[in-house]
Amino acid sequence: MQTETSLIDIKEFLDEKVYEFNQAFFIAHDPISIPHRYSKKEDIEIAGFIAATIAWGNRKSIIQNANKLMDKLGDSPFDFVMTASAKQIKAIEFVHRTFNSQDLHCFIFCLRNLYKNHGGMQDIFEEFAKPESLQVTISIFKTIFFEIDHLQRTEKHVSDPLKGSSAKRMNMLLRWFVRKDNKGVDFGIWNGKLQAHQLSLPLDVHTGNIARKLGLLKRKQDDAKAVLEIDTILRSFDPIDPVKYDFALFGLGAFDKF
Repeated sequence: MQTETSLIDIKEFLDEKVYEFNQAFFIAHDPISIPHRYSKKEDIEIAGFIAATIAWGNRKSIIQNANKLMDKLGDSPFDFVMTASAKQIKAIEFVHRTFNSQDLHCFIFCLRNLYKNHGGMQDIFEEFAKPESLQVTISIFKTIFFEIDHLQRTEKHVSDPLKGSSAKRMNMLLRWFVRKDNKGVDFGIWNGKLQAHQLSLPLDVHTGNIARKLGLLKRKQDDAKAVLEIDTILRSFDPIDPVKYDFALFGLGAFDKF
């Protein structure tokens, strides 16, 4: 168990790393660069959602493929989602690892339904948000997202914390949209009813390993229980903006090779 003194030291160390990595240079090296192509809220949302969905594997490949996809959507993702014909949608070919053309077509129709019949992603998260966390809300969002006819295989591309997933990509997306920093990295376009203290760490194998090296995480699996464990500590470090430490944990691995 960490002593109070060592936790204070770790917090100070991570605070320094947050300051170091939560900077504008971070954008170009991260999938968040994709929604940063746009200024319209709905374009940011859709570009961000798709970029976050394919955000696993080599970061250069993620960014390259996501940029190519935005070009295929006419560099106007919201307009394409809402107005493209079924023929235009099904003509798009795309693959990133296990996310293929069929998954993309399904996502476009599901997104169209969200904006036409539910007011968009933000409205769903605001309606079903819990005061202390958005993990249950992610599960509800997934159910609503896939309420129309869809391919069963495509469901795997939206994680569900209630089924044990760390939901890394959805938590990362929520950080982008809810958290507002003064460095121009996280957008904060949903900052209102939703607040940064509700966010959870986008935990994956890399941030999990760094957290274990620092003694912040004991659980060996990178799952929903591990998210709860590390959230508890990070919220004790900063009750208002705990997920800012994602920059520190990620940066320590990606840039410092900690």
